[in-house]
Amino acid sequence: MNREEEVKLTHSGILAKDGRRYVSVRFERGEDVAEARLPECKVTKNKGFTEQEVGGLEAYLERENDAIFAKAKEINPIRSLF
Repeated sequence: MNREEEVKLTHSGILAKDGRRYVSVRFERGEDVAEARLPECKVTKNKGFTEQEVGGLEAYLERENDAIFAKAKEINPIRSLF
């Protein structure tokens, strides 16, 4: 596995559960996958990323939390059906 591969980030629109808004985030690098939630900025599932890499992903989410939330607000789930 080439650790120099690009890590891709995808995210959901704004979701809600129990009255709390959140965004689901997914990191992918080849076969490696990590999932996280904002605003918690914690990786909840991990397959293939090292502990140190997970720490880096969480630090990235903390830095970019506001920007990711802003982009998530632009996603319209109804429009994506068409």
